[in-house]
Amino acid sequence: MPVKVHALDHLVINVSDVAASAAWYGKILGMEVKAFDPGGGKAPRTFLEFGNQRINVRQRDADKVEWFTANHPTVGSEDLCFLTSATPDEVVAHLRAHGVAIEEGPGPRQGARGTLRSVYCRDPDGSLIEISSYGDAG
Repeated sequence: MPVKVHALDHLVINVSDVAASAAWYGKILGMEVKAFDPGGGKAPRTFLEFGNQRINVRQRDADKVEWFTANHPTVGSEDLCFLTSATPDEVVAHLRAHGVAIEEGPGPRQGARGTLRSVYCRDPDGSLIEISSYGDAG
């Protein structure tokens, strides 16, 4: 029987400043900032929790052996879409209230389960962040 994945457990973003990025994701996207000790004398690590998902936040110049990283970790190269129950207008108002520039939207986009309505902005390193909701995507 072939291997078939059914979910994403976590992903890793490479950032120039772990504390600044974690604060941004916490404040702007409401993610919970946490730390864990990987053991083995390795430094504590920061991660973001939301729903049943997790994002590990890795410093750009993290030791490749300690972190077991991709071959070419690059800051600002992510293009991530997050789902929210907030309306697009609420997303726009929230971003503006926190001084976050809106790159595009709200507008309809194709998501994994159909049409969603998206607002785009950038995180502190320039990664593209899409904040989306299903329903009323016309």
